Amino acid sequence: MILDRSLSLEDFIRVARGGEKVELSDAARERILKARAVIERIVEGGAAVYGINTGFGKFASVRVGNDELQQLQYNLIVSHAIGVGDSLPAEVVRGMLLLRAVSLCQGHSGVRPEVVELLLALLNAGAHPVVPAQGSVGASGDLAPLAHLALALIGLGEIEYGGEVRPAADVLAELNLTPLTLQAKEGLALINGTQLMGSLLGLALADARTLLGTANLAAAMTVEALYGSHQPFRADLVGLRPHPGAVAVAEQLRYFLQDSEIAPSHAECGKVQDPYSLRAVPQVHGATHDALAQAARILDTEFASVTDNPLVFPETGEVVSGGNFHGQPLAVTADALKVAVAELGSMGERRCEQLLNPALSGLPGFLAAHGGLNSGMMIAQYTAAALVSENKVLAHPASVDSIPTSANQEDHVSMGAHGARQLRQILGHVQTVVSIELLCAAQALDFQQLRAGVGVQAAYERIREIVPSMEEDRYYRPDLLRLRELVVSGELLEVAG
Repeated sequence: MILDRSLSLEDFIRVARGGEKVELSDAARERILKARAVIERIVEGGAAVYGINTGFGKFASVRVGNDELQQLQYNLIVSHAIGVGDSLPAEVVRGMLLLRAVSLCQGHSGVRPEVVELLLALLNAGAHPVVPAQGSVGASGDLAPLAHLALALIGLGEIEYGGEVRPAADVLAELNLTPLTLQAKEGLALINGTQLMGSLLGLALADARTLLGTANLAAAMTVEALYGSHQPFRADLVGLRPHPGAVAVAEQLRYFLQDSEIAPSHAECGKVQDPYSLRAVPQVHGATHDALAQAARILDTEFASVTDNPLVFPETGEVVSGGNFHGQPLAVTADALKVAVAELGSMGERRCEQLLNPALSGLPGFLAAHGGLNSGMMIAQYTAAALVSENKVLAHPASVDSIPTSANQEDHVSMGAHGARQLRQILGHVQTVVSIELLCAAQALDFQQLRAGVGVQAAYERIREIVPSMEEDRYYRPDLLRLRELVVSGELLEVAG
């Protein structure tokens, strides 16, 4: 991939997860050089300009001599690399490397091309700086995590390479890469930015899209297993309240349910209405669809943005301080997605109850053909309920909190990294809840003698290839984990069409 101004979510995923190689475009290199020339003129001229020859944050008024500018940038990186917690997964770090390079190559940051080239060299080599997950308040960017990313560029810290975590200097030497000696403004340009938040959100959005489709599939399977009505999914009905998400979800449900032999078999059953967790799937899942669409719009903008400070305008020679590093757009987006994704889990758990409760389903209790001796899927719903309950805590908005930092210079912070990490946890929980619903719905379909709708039937048959029907109690966790792999990878959704 040639890196220039823009980056789609699909491009991002191919690099962060797929390992696609990236190189700098000639146009980007030219922009970088023009911005760098502005910085060098300021250094030669001697005027005090924030971020170039001054201290940082509360020390913005402290002038630093030209002979100390390299030391200034070095000190900035090592002092800010004080993150804690578990190391971020490789895919998140890869996303950070890519997004940091995209921002710098816009030509408003004032770094040398060598800085961007080293970021891309690490990315292309699969050499991932070790970045602790905690330490960002999401205001002046993701300072601590990005400082750990930058630490590797100067030969400090650690890099995960070839399955091993080793000193960064050793890995750089093995790759024939020379550590950077940071020049004026380069350290600040590397750590002012929203790339941890952006990477977490980009990966989460891709996963959430797959999860939404699979949750729709699980709902359709439950509708079939419970002799639910297809009428609430009619295009003309949903079209009377045509939120785009509701329309899209209803259309997908109709596809999964088309050519069902089950639906005609209970056309005259006398049941008037289904519970909301079946009947209102287009409206509830549709709201999640619309939240994902809004998040995609935010990320489209973010992935083509310059998020450090101060910013360089080569056309006028100005260097201007602003607030592009503030994480609030991503923080609010992460919080919205936390709620939207958590609701998929809430609906899925309620459908599990509909499947397992004999008073509601008309099926054997807990889907055990010989209940009493066997507990069936009883505790599967407990696990789903536990995860849904935990999500309620995680879904509390992180962005409503703010603790001032840097002696009150940074007096409002976004906490966006917290929200984005919580979103990742919620996604994992809901992937499991949807897998539990599919496990239960497939077991319920075993009591049917008719074929379900085409998408549901295809998914049911794929599930039965890896998870046998339950005749009597067994150790269910391996079944659930195998099914969860199909959910997370998107394979089950692909099978269903």
